[in-house]
Amino acid sequence: MKRTNLYFTHAATPVSRCRTLATRALAGLALVAITGTASADGPGRGSTATFEKNYLVFIIDHHYSALRMTELAAGTDTQRNAPVSNPGEGTSPTPGYGATVAKASDDQIRSMSRQANRTQREEIMRAQRFLRDWYGMQHTPQLTADGQRMIATLESTPAGAQFNQTFLRTFSNHHLSALAPSLHCQVKSDIDHDSLHRYCENIVVTQKNQINEMRHMLCEQFRDCGFMPATGDKRKDQDF
Repeated sequence: MKRTNLYFTHAATPVSRCRTLATRALAGLALVAITGTASADGPGRGSTATFEKNYLVFIIDHHYSALRMTELAAGTDTQRNAPVSNPGEGTSPTPGYGATVAKASDDQIRSMSRQANRTQREEIMRAQRFLRDWYGMQHTPQLTADGQRMIATLESTPAGAQFNQTFLRTFSNHHLSALAPSLHCQVKSDIDHDSLHRYCENIVVTQKNQINEMRHMLCEQFRDCGFMPATGDKRKDQDF
């Protein structure tokens, strides 16, 4: 009799079975939530970690050269106010460079350059935070060989209309070189790093739009309507 009572005491009733299943389901959801959070706040898994580190270092250095290029177009102003409303207002100078007089004579180019300068400063800092938070890495921006070449081209170009055209062409090419890596980032970075996915998607959209904006300016101002940006890599620039 005691065995019978003991058996029924531990037997699973329909109600207890439902409670058990519910408890297990909640535990499973909690485990998924914990796992997802840990992955989102931690390094990429498998090969995604290597890709992310390489991409973030690349985009930091890529954007760093853009800062100097846009400074040459818009000029620098160490006393610049936060709002951007004056076409004659410059950008904050890049560390290592002194005050720079604007070489672009077109207000639209100056305005776009100031906007690009601010945007890419923010994107550099975000990429540095990703590296630090996920991988414990500190990366100081460096000028790449391509960046140095483009900067040298703009530094040697006379101010005014000639600079305007050269800048639009050069900066379009510079933007293009970030598109493919940033597109790859959307499908090769860790699937739980949503913040990095959005970061890369924003770069693709922003730089693509600015490239086409510059192509329109080339067409309207210089009748250079057939211009196509190029990275300088024949494998990437070949026609399809």
